[in-house]
Amino acid sequence: MTKTYAPKQKSTQGHSVQISNIEIYYEEYGAGNPLVLLHGFGGCVQNWYPFITELSERHRLIVVDLRGHGYSTNPDHKFTHLEAASDVFLLLEKLGIDRFSAMGMSSGGMVLLHMATMQPNRIHSMVLISATSYFPDQARTIMRRASFGTMPYEVKEMYRECAKRGDEQIQQLIRLFNALHENYNDMNFNAQSLSTITARTLIVHGDRDNFFPVEIPVSIYRSIPNAALWIIPGGDHVPIYDSKVPFTSTALQFLDEAGS
Repeated sequence: MTKTYAPKQKSTQGHSVQISNIEIYYEEYGAGNPLVLLHGFGGCVQNWYPFITELSERHRLIVVDLRGHGYSTNPDHKFTHLEAASDVFLLLEKLGIDRFSAMGMSSGGMVLLHMATMQPNRIHSMVLISATSYFPDQARTIMRRASFGTMPYEVKEMYRECAKRGDEQIQQLIRLFNALHENYNDMNFNAQSLSTITARTLIVHGDRDNFFPVEIPVSIYRSIPNAALWIIPGGDHVPIYDSKVPFTSTALQFLDEAGS
């Protein structure tokens, strides 16, 4: 989970696009090759704000609020990573973006796994941060038991800042998070399906992740043909906000090498 906060007013870089019955909000920064940034569950575009200045110096950033998160709507009150992947593809079609690179944290990385297996030729390179190929029992237990009252302080603050429609949106997101514990179809990747990914992939994971044990990113790394693995010692879930972790420089170096 992330620890970045910002005002509730929309950024001057923000735009909304109608996709079917959903309104998808995104922000755009910089110029160059497109780089799509996807946040984690309960988050929003703000989760990427600490990294935007440096990333936008080298890339055209498309920073997306996933369905039901931030300013994006979700009138059907449903969330799967597969559906979110379809949303992002439809947004990119509206923007005229065919081929792109991407980074996703937690749920954002899971959305990217769907995108990279649905349309492998679209993604040139990607960075998966604290993502998983399936939900292990320990993650399902956390999802089932989650409530606003039991969340760590910094996670509550993230929900408060990112839920632009207030408490009702927070409660809807928590219900959707709870529901993921009994979904066995959405995140169900095996070695064979992961082997179809052609994007050059950097897998970033903390070795103290309380959702997804380190064996999972190692397995993903071994299954994706053109992958690199960065295990962060002592890192918890989404460990990229620690000032001692050189995330931005490492990610940019990886993307630059992928483009060469």
